Amino acid sequence: QVQLVESGGGWVQPGGSLRLSCAASGSIFSIYGMGWYRQVPGKQRELVATITSGGTTNYADSVKGRFTISRDNAKNTVYLSLQMNSLKPEETAVYYCKAEVLVSPIERETDYWGQGTQVTVSS
Repeated sequence: QVQLVESGGGWVQPGGSLRLSCAASGSIFSIYGMGWYRQVPGKQRELVATITSGGTTNYADSVKGRFTISRDNAKNTVYLSLQMNSLKPEETAVYYCKAEVLVSPIERETDYWGQGTQVTVSS
């Protein structure tokens, strides 16, 4: 079993900051890419930012310069973070973390998702 547990969501005023965290643990041989996605009701889930196992990052154009994704490959748990600055009301959404997990060296990687954390940007 692989678990992704997110934390750090909440309410913030426009222009404010929040930091999201995601802890990936369980029967993990290796984790390839990880990322943050967000979804609002009635819309498709969209990519926010991704990071490879080597630390290469990619951001949606709308968040470049304001969001920073990072990961910490600890021994038994991999931590993914998203620092979000200058938040806008239209960024209100449920934010999900995703990990491309290899549970054994003879299997293909599988995508695992966290349960999601609500971010509300409002005055």
